[in-house]
Amino acid sequence: MRKSKRYQEIQKKVGEPKLYTIDQALALLQECPKVKFDESVEISIKMGIDPKKSDQQVRGTVGLPHGTGKSLKVVVIAKGEKMQEALKAGAAEAGSEDLLQKIQGGWTDFDVLIVTPDMMREVGKLGKVLGPRGLMPTPKAGTVTNDIAKAVEELKAGKVEFKVDKNAVINNMVGKISFTKEKLVENITTFLGAIQRSKPSVAKGQFLKSAFLSTTMGPGLKIDVSTIG
Repeated sequence: MRKSKRYQEIQKKVGEPKLYTIDQALALLQECPKVKFDESVEISIKMGIDPKKSDQQVRGTVGLPHGTGKSLKVVVIAKGEKMQEALKAGAAEAGSEDLLQKIQGGWTDFDVLIVTPDMMREVGKLGKVLGPRGLMPTPKAGTVTNDIAKAVEELKAGKVEFKVDKNAVINNMVGKISFTKEKLVENITTFLGAIQRSKPSVAKGQFLKSAFLSTTMGPGLKIDVSTIG
């Protein structure tokens, strides 16, 4: 199969597989031929834990100092004045029974769902709709809270959730390729710091086993984890 000109150019730049520091990997990704949209920068980390064990789960939230570059559509399910608080803070929509029915009908045109604790019983009934799409609110992610305004503002400002999957891997977007390298380094360093602080006390051996940085349409570059502070 004939490779595209862009693919061939990337191959010339990347060359043989090797290990990079975060700074080196970002510099190379930003030198790759551009596409017609602003690519996301993503990090994939293989964790040295057993995700089948409940006491070895790695999950949390962290505010990226420069955001992700993605404008999140945040929806809130609450009652009374909490709905107005949500809209004032930047939520795309806020409601109660009306939104519950809308989601029950299959509507999931949003990135994050925030609910107040008193509405969680009803929201829990929407598991078949929300669960497969990773949209179910949880206290650990800060999406089940009475402080609606703060939750909306933090998410709009760049707060992200990370969670290890069944293969012991964490995948997250950490910015856009149009960001300066310095801003991306700061986002990634902040993100990795949050993961390291989430290390389960029972986890033994090497916690971060391997890591790759990539862009939406670009190569995956392996990071030398020994250089991650």
